[in-house]
Amino acid sequence: MSINTLDSIRYNKQSKAYYDEIRSQIRKIAEEVIRPNAERIDEEGDFPRENLQALIREGWGNVLVPKKYNGLGLDHVAFAIAAEEIGKACASTALVYVMHVGAIQTITLYGNEDQLERWIKPIDKGLVGTYSTSEKASGGHWWYNFSEAKREGDYYFLNAEKSFTTSAGQADFYVFQTRSPGAEDATDISFFIVDGKSPGIEAKPWEALGVRGNHSGPIIYDNVQVHKRDLLGFEGQGKDLLLHGVSPIYLIGLGSAWLGVAQNALHTVIDYANRTIHQDFNHRLGDYQVIRQQLAEVKILIESLKPWQRELAEQLDILQDEGKEQGVLNLSLTEYKVHASEVANRATKNALDISGGYGYKKGTIERLFRDARAGIAMGPSNNIAREWVGKDLVGLPLELWIKGGE
Repeated sequence: MSINTLDSIRYNKQSKAYYDEIRSQIRKIAEEVIRPNAERIDEEGDFPRENLQALIREGWGNVLVPKKYNGLGLDHVAFAIAAEEIGKACASTALVYVMHVGAIQTITLYGNEDQLERWIKPIDKGLVGTYSTSEKASGGHWWYNFSEAKREGDYYFLNAEKSFTTSAGQADFYVFQTRSPGAEDATDISFFIVDGKSPGIEAKPWEALGVRGNHSGPIIYDNVQVHKRDLLGFEGQGKDLLLHGVSPIYLIGLGSAWLGVAQNALHTVIDYANRTIHQDFNHRLGDYQVIRQQLAEVKILIESLKPWQRELAEQLDILQDEGKEQGVLNLSLTEYKVHASEVANRATKNALDISGGYGYKKGTIERLFRDARAGIAMGPSNNIAREWVGKDLVGLPLELWIKGGE
């Protein structure tokens, strides 16, 4: 069965068969193409373009896009499953994929007909998109910009030093966030679609502990010219766009990617525990109670994420179908991202403990341990996210756009 025949079982979108088929199809790409490239991508710091093109060829690059714009027209549950299965195979590819789908969905939701025709319809030809939001000046407060667009006639000019932009120097276009021309305060934000080949864009090398293929390096925009037709939405709409367009799709995808990393770590170390024998006692590692306890701890944590993932994705679909703002789920989605990234870190830590010196050597477990650390710091960092949750619990405002506020 192919994606195009999914409509035959679409009569019950909640059915196990429907989503099992989606998982089966994305898993096939992940196992045949993405996983075999994972070690090389980490070793050489290669951008996972081959993996992305394999996904795009099969339609997964525009998974949420309506069919009239050459998309699959699937739902957020399907996207979450895709991010999870890709995360099982390669964390770098999963992060690039999540940002790609997020950028496309943001244009799909807020773009005009001309933008959809020019930027979304050609996605099936191999175009790669991403977000470019966070700035060096505001650190982990990626929603807060100090840069400001300038307007001259029919053109905007963008100048900014962005700190972490996934696919920097590799993307065909960037969904770029900055203050509006003449903005009076930091809440006056605008978004632009920026051609990745525009003069004035300079991406710096990405040299990092883990997820070494996602190229989330600094990127400088030096007087980059953008025509007014590539203003996304209208001037000053960026705050709403950020809260209700960017954040929901980013957070459900990110949490699902880390869920996949956690499952990969557990699967890998279970295999190691079953085939590694201490010949002096003729015991597998799995015969020791302490090992089984560590495996069970991770399995239980992983299972805690799965129904949460499904529930949040379904709620996003309901809100979108009803024309309501998806940002009402941002706090719950943030909690999901925090838990998923910490489960990935616990899973990789336990895998390293169980495999001992062999896991510590360069290889899959060691790579996953390094990759998982990125989830703690990725915006919103878990420390910032906990402050959001804590403020909500005691009835305090988040004050995201006040200097010194979180």
